[in-house]
Amino acid sequence: MSADPLAPLMELPGVADASERAREALGRVHRHRANLRGWPVTAAVAALRAAKASSVLDGGARHRDESASGDPVFAGALRVAQAVEGGQTSLVSIWRRAPLQALARVHMLAAAGWVDDERLGRPRADTSIGPRLELLATLVTGNTVVPAAVLAAVVHGELLALAPFGCADGVVARAASRLVTIASGLDPHGLGVPEVSWMRCAAEYRDTARGFAAGTPDGVTAWLMLCCRAMQAGAHEALQIAESLPN
Repeated sequence: MSADPLAPLMELPGVADASERAREALGRVHRHRANLRGWPVTAAVAALRAAKASSVLDGGARHRDESASGDPVFAGALRVAQAVEGGQTSLVSIWRRAPLQALARVHMLAAAGWVDDERLGRPRADTSIGPRLELLATLVTGNTVVPAAVLAAVVHGELLALAPFGCADGVVARAASRLVTIASGLDPHGLGVPEVSWMRCAAEYRDTARGFAAGTPDGVTAWLMLCCRAMQAGAHEALQIAESLPN
């Protein structure tokens, strides 16, 4: 059996503890009384907040309501969030068995109305993109046993660095991170909202993503820690959503 290519990441300072804190925080969210049966309502609110935050990170406007009129970035992010919402979707099933097909579908949703139809779901013409996407697919489908929080951060960071489609890549990368957490069972109903944390520290988010892309130990560590902290913060956001709902 080949060695786990991501195993060394668990030796980076603080990463194992940070991923465990994220797991524990999301576990508490799913055990909250409002989410034992009423999780579909919580998931819908989480999806909307995720879409708003993710679109802002890709240059969309800040929205106070669900209207996507005149803002193709938010419209795309909202379509993606709704396709993933609650975790019980065909997109999640596709992700588990054919992640590259799922990524293409996510991009079609994210970039529709933003780019020409022939570009939807099609990676850029760059010989380095295909092999790197294939490597990601093997990781997602079982070629690693690192915690899901770490895998989600790797998939997220790699897609940001690769920018495989040339447009809407940020929305796609954050959706892929969410798909990892749902499909793995870390956040099976997609209740966490890490996107809000990333939006609130947008400059750090972008700087740290560049550090991950550079591949240095410090850069990779900083990105993994940022993502795990965002998942923990996203769990806190989810608890606030649950607490705000009527009993």
